[in-house]
Amino acid sequence: MRIRPVAADVFIALAQTCVAVLLGREASSQGQPPLDLAGYVLAVVINMACAFRSKAPVGVCLFVVATWTLYVALGNWPVVGSYGGMIACYTVAATRPARTSGICAALLGAVWLFAGLRVGSNSMPSVAVQALAVPAVIWRFGRVARRSTKLADQLAKEQEARARREVAEERGRIARELHDIIAHHMSVISVQSGLARFVFESDPPTARGALGTISATSQEALEELRRMLHVLRAEDLDGEPSAPMPGLARLSEMVERLRAGGLPVELRVLGEARKLAPGVDLCAYRVAQEALTNVLKHAPGARTAVEVCYRRNHVSLAVVNESTGVNPVRNRSGGGHGLIGMRERAKLYGGTISTGPRSEGGFEVRLLLPTSAQPTA
Repeated sequence: MRIRPVAADVFIALAQTCVAVLLGREASSQGQPPLDLAGYVLAVVINMACAFRSKAPVGVCLFVVATWTLYVALGNWPVVGSYGGMIACYTVAATRPARTSGICAALLGAVWLFAGLRVGSNSMPSVAVQALAVPAVIWRFGRVARRSTKLADQLAKEQEARARREVAEERGRIARELHDIIAHHMSVISVQSGLARFVFESDPPTARGALGTISATSQEALEELRRMLHVLRAEDLDGEPSAPMPGLARLSEMVERLRAGGLPVELRVLGEARKLAPGVDLCAYRVAQEALTNVLKHAPGARTAVEVCYRRNHVSLAVVNESTGVNPVRNRSGGGHGLIGMRERAKLYGGTISTGPRSEGGFEVRLLLPTSAQPTA
């Protein structure tokens, strides 16, 4: 259980007050005049005032120093009232600027020197050294505590900012995954349901084929959503591993599904296909998925070519569709989250991506990813 600062101040004030009262009873044995009632009252006031030191450090310190001066002037043993002054001076040094705390330390040293003169000490040089050294040491400890507190606060703010940044990045990653999963599969389902409704009576085999594509697409979407939820659920992290995320090896399945839906798309693989890092593989797959989804939505029926090229140090992907007389960029509805997501994915793995219309008509998306890439912050 964490103790509140006010409660801690009160506890410390009570403890030092008890010590001061017990110490006051030893005044006679130390060759000092015994404390009278006024002396005990002033000693209690000096030490109990420290219970408010966190709320008003400078005010408490000035009050304690002034009360201690009165206590000493009445001829009481100075040591009994010294604890309150030292605690109050430390608090000012730990919470206030150097100039303010330096003045309070100087006042403490002056009262210390006055106490030596008032008692009539035979070793004034020693008292003078104490009057300089004790406040200086207390001031230094307070300054170190102040610096440590500032560093701790700065570290806490940096950690909070980093946590917010990580949460934002994770939300962005989840948003990209949800967009790629839902947008692609729903686009296929929308096109196929429209086809099935159009040919339901005139061409039953085609309608059945469209319904079969809808069934397979919706099933795949559900599987990918379950896989994503499995990763997000904290209680499943230590359980059985989730199914692998899709990659370029499954690109042919997506092409076949789109081809069955009426999109004339061709897949070409150049170079020797090989296993890629999971993040790179998923990045390339999602970019291809988004590019083909855009063709399906904005240029339905356009002849499309998907080309994957494996090189020694990188893999490239190109999705190019011919012109259908419709500008996919001008015709695009929504905020273009798909293109933004593709750029974010490419940047995450140190790749480059270019998107835009071709001079001879149509649209193209080209991605280049280093095969040894690791996610970057």
